[in-house]
Amino acid sequence: MLDIPKLAQKSYADSKILQSVDGGIGIVVFNNPEKRNAMSLEMWEGLGNALTELRDDAGVRVVVLVGAGDKAFVSGADISQFEKNRHNAEASAEYSRRSEAQRALLANYPKPTISCIRGFCLGGGMQVAMLTDMRFSAENSQFGIPAAKLGIAYGYDGLRHLVSLVGPSWARLIMYTGMRLDSAEALRIGLVDRVLPDSELWNATMDIARTIAGNAPLAIQAAKITIRELLKDESQRDMEAIKAIGNACMDSEDFKEGRTAFMEKRKPQFKGR
Repeated sequence: MLDIPKLAQKSYADSKILQSVDGGIGIVVFNNPEKRNAMSLEMWEGLGNALTELRDDAGVRVVVLVGAGDKAFVSGADISQFEKNRHNAEASAEYSRRSEAQRALLANYPKPTISCIRGFCLGGGMQVAMLTDMRFSAENSQFGIPAAKLGIAYGYDGLRHLVSLVGPSWARLIMYTGMRLDSAEALRIGLVDRVLPDSELWNATMDIARTIAGNAPLAIQAAKITIRELLKDESQRDMEAIKAIGNACMDSEDFKEGRTAFMEKRKPQFKGR
């Protein structure tokens, strides 16, 4: 497995969130391995800072999220902060307000996102993973939402994304029992998209990311927007947004480049415009 922290070009949250760029691929690392990458409030806000910078970098075409070490993607919230930040309804509401802004940023991210999951992916880690476009898992990973074991009410958005991936019946089973799923079961029910041997996971994830980075950004954005709108209730769909991005694609330099490259039997060089 790649020694990810050595790639870091920027850091946030006292170096517990690391950010780098590798050939058009933005990489965000949850770097709290001593606590199995449990998320503190500061890490949530650092995640938002890293994602914002990568969003605004025109050279970045896709973003990969990964946990440092080999034990966890994100093992959940940092429970040691609960007495300070989530000890009652008022404190929990403030915690949710500050962390929700970062989850909303990821949920509405304009670029493709991939979770590269090794080890534990629990609670808040599941929230992060479910918000990304794709989830690739190592064979030894475990998934779960132990909210019922901690007396926590899992939020509307988290449950909405869970139901959209696995359906209401599996969502009930996961939430009512706090059970853990292995990677094979997670793949079977649609929680993850691919399961690979641990030794192959990072390279396979980066291969997919490089393929995405080499494709036409506007075409990918059109697909992302359209899929997002399809998942909404029909009355809430923004058909004008779908039409606008479709027109932008058809009028783009990249569409011309794609046609020309095909005719000339060469690899296209897309610019995202």
